[in-house]
Amino acid sequence: MKNTLETRLGVFFALCFVVAVIILEMVGVAEYFKPGYEIHANFKSVQELKKGDAVKMAGVTVGRVSEIRLTTNDLVRVSMKIKKPDAPIKTDSKATIKFTGLMGRNFVSIEFGSASAPRASDGFTLVTTEHSDLNSLMAKLESVANEVQIMRKDLSSENLASLMGPLNHFIEANTTNLNAIVANVRQVTEQVSQGKGTVGKLVQDDALYNSAITAVAGLQAGVTDLQALAADARTILNDINAGKGNLGLLVRDDALYRETTNAMTNVRQVVEKVNRGQGTVGQLINDESFLKNAKVSLQKLDKATEGLEDQGPLSVLGIAIGSLF
Repeated sequence: MKNTLETRLGVFFALCFVVAVIILEMVGVAEYFKPGYEIHANFKSVQELKKGDAVKMAGVTVGRVSEIRLTTNDLVRVSMKIKKPDAPIKTDSKATIKFTGLMGRNFVSIEFGSASAPRASDGFTLVTTEHSDLNSLMAKLESVANEVQIMRKDLSSENLASLMGPLNHFIEANTTNLNAIVANVRQVTEQVSQGKGTVGKLVQDDALYNSAITAVAGLQAGVTDLQALAADARTILNDINAGKGNLGLLVRDDALYRETTNAMTNVRQVVEKVNRGQGTVGQLINDESFLKNAKVSLQKLDKATEGLEDQGPLSVLGIAIGSLF
């Protein structure tokens, strides 16, 4: 090959073309020339997101931001060109603006949707979630740092001295009393550890433990008896429901119910006849003439007894026999 001007210019332009392709690939401009589909997302703030930033799913780049513009409803519409046709973007997937590190670039992160949701088609608008931006995080960190600085000033040696001064004065003024209190507490704890006094016996005496074990055993036996009683009661109820035994027959037998109903009906009829004065008992209860006759008979009997009181026993006997025969 001849080293001519035309040859050198051709090599130079070839190298420039290769470098331009590499640069376009690095900055993501080459993504615009690849086939794909476009989806959208509306955010309240895009933070520092720019055109050409990456669109990722689980950390994998699936597209680039193609356009950012303001809408009439006070939102920012972000258009994204998805270059991977196999990206599992669903209609219920959510888009969020995130950033890579404190000094990294922003990108749009798309979450996986549910398996049953259909794929997002060209022109579909995703649901968005807002993420805290770097400025708000820095403001919060600054407020935390200010609070830490204020706390450090409050805990300085001078402030601690002013706070601890009254406490030191109180301790110095009551040293004797505090020593006596500590000695009494030590004595009490020693007595408790030796099993002396009520608390010491409660802590050290095995009889209390044995009594507690006996009481628990008694409670367990009582619970067992109650369980057995409940089982017996359940058995009795089952027998009654099944119509077994006298109670079961009383509860479940229809013949007994019919007989009882008939008996009550008969009793009601008898009571009604008595109330109407029918029959002997009804006449005895409701007929006033019987009451009058009974009163007259009693009066005659009373007079007869008065006449008999003046006669002797033999005369009375003779009169009675004479009346009979």
